[in-house]
Amino acid sequence: MPHMVDISIVIPLKNEQNNVMALYRELTSALATQDKSYEIIMIDDGSTDQTFKILKEIHEKDKKVKVIRFKKNFGQTAALSAGFNLARGEIIITMDGDLQNDPNDIPLLLERLDEGYDIVSGWRYKRKDPFISRRLPSMVANYLISLITKVRLHDYGCTLKAFRKDVIKNINLYGEMHRFIPAIASWMGVSVTEIKVNHRPRIHGSSKYGISRTLRVFLDLLTVKFLLSYSTKPIHIFGLIGLIIGGIGFCFAVYLAFIKLVYGYNIGNRPLLLLAILLIIIGVQFITIGLLAEIQTRAYYELQRKPTYVIQEMLE
Repeated sequence: MPHMVDISIVIPLKNEQNNVMALYRELTSALATQDKSYEIIMIDDGSTDQTFKILKEIHEKDKKVKVIRFKKNFGQTAALSAGFNLARGEIIITMDGDLQNDPNDIPLLLERLDEGYDIVSGWRYKRKDPFISRRLPSMVANYLISLITKVRLHDYGCTLKAFRKDVIKNINLYGEMHRFIPAIASWMGVSVTEIKVNHRPRIHGSSKYGISRTLRVFLDLLTVKFLLSYSTKPIHIFGLIGLIIGGIGFCFAVYLAFIKLVYGYNIGNRPLLLLAILLIIIGVQFITIGLLAEIQTRAYYELQRKPTYVIQEMLE
């Protein structure tokens, strides 16, 4: 059984060659103030620059730093999932590798965990990002996520978070779902809190996020809502939708039958008849196919224990 440590820091990276060394120095300096054992897990998510080379140099000098290298870019959720699987810490802390998260906020996260919380989420209170392309979509997303999941946080997108091991080890991540961890974990009855953290402007490199990502986040939000509210009673949502669509088709069919039987009108060549049949079929089958596809996808990954990433190299 692997030796446990107090803290595991999990950091996904992609093309951050100019930030990696500075991040490592700041991180080790901040952790040195804590009387706790730690490990740093850095995941190279398909970088095409010198990021992995620098990570390898850091690992050779400091064996507390473990490095995972993906064969290609699988995304931040997959990178975090790989880090969680390798982590040995009783407490797991996630953060970005672009130096916008401040490692000096880590002691604040740990203090709140000591108060009895299971998850402490960072809130970039004074965010240093462009308003239109980054902050505005994030504000909309945070409002929708809080509204739909009933777990109200100001900043779901902040990667700087702290988790107790038993919380994060029981969550399987897909798509862009890393941002929904507090909401997903709430289903387990865990306690979640939020603290204001320092957010710094990006100096080197470019952001990996854009407005297009908002659409993917919204789709994942629908999945999270289903998992939180209807995973054990899917008929409540899919049956309702099916009844509405099929009910409209049935009403059309009843209307056509009425004018056929009472007034003797010919309904065989009416487009409304085809629409009625189509709606009934859709109400019964179309949404159900989506449900079966969702179940099949999750069964494929979870029953086979198949990860959503492929590791090319690991240094530990």
